[in-house]
Amino acid sequence: MKIIDPLTNPTAHGGNASDAFHLVIPSMPGYGYSGKPTTTGWDVAHIARAWVVLMKRLGYTKFVAQGGDWGAVIVDQMGLDAPPELFGIHTNMPGIFPNDIDKAAFSGAPAPSGLSADEKVAYERLQFVYQKGIAYGFQMGLRPHTLYGIADSPVGLAAYFLDHDARSYELISRVFEGKSEGLTRDDILDNITIAWLTNTALSGARLYWENWGKLGYFNAKGVSIPVAVSVFPDELYPAPRSWAEQAYPKLIHYNKLDKGGHFAAWEQPKLFSEEVRAGFRSLRKSLLGEDGGRAEREAA
Repeated sequence: MKIIDPLTNPTAHGGNASDAFHLVIPSMPGYGYSGKPTTTGWDVAHIARAWVVLMKRLGYTKFVAQGGDWGAVIVDQMGLDAPPELFGIHTNMPGIFPNDIDKAAFSGAPAPSGLSADEKVAYERLQFVYQKGIAYGFQMGLRPHTLYGIADSPVGLAAYFLDHDARSYELISRVFEGKSEGLTRDDILDNITIAWLTNTALSGARLYWENWGKLGYFNAKGVSIPVAVSVFPDELYPAPRSWAEQAYPKLIHYNKLDKGGHFAAWEQPKLFSEEVRAGFRSLRKSLLGEDGGRAEREAA
């Protein structure tokens, strides 16, 4: 919600009219206001295909996609599928780790020799995520319905949601300590309340089960369409440019930000919106002309 106005009305937020977007913001099946899947099979690949069908049904013959967290895995899959209507993706949790590096981090092995300083930091952070940071992911990936005990408990959901990962917990807890930067108390409580009132804790957890052992989360997947990458310092790992260029041979934007974490669109909407505009600007010009498509819009 925080990025809707900056992206649709950029002149009110320091941008240019030519940077405006139409936005389609679906919630994933089983989450929030979406319906709960009644059959199995709603994995990342299925959702990625569904988003393309959705956009085509809405009449869009050219579009781009953006994602973070699960959305980042989905836009990677969309980029891998490369439907002709999709001209590029932007991600703030890029899948960039070479498969052997990803597997080594998962196993807990020491950092391989020959890594650059940036690559070593990314490796160590990913290793921490795998070894100590995503126990919740393993729980949901193996036994999602075992969480039924907290599904109707606001306190239980709060405890589970707040402890997402170590860095996100630090960014969240500072607000409850009276600091003003980042997410507010209402941001956190609203998010928990939506899951509670819609009873989607378990239906959302099932995505981990559906995707277990399939596409992967943080590994390079072979995306060949244009990709824009924004690196927020408190993301689960800071993606090195070297691995981003390998993972995305058509990398059109790469930028490291000074602040922001895993939930960047939520926590740092101004910086995030600026990154989305910048990330797609070159693509917009090549597709619609230097005026950002003014002639096309006027003709329509």
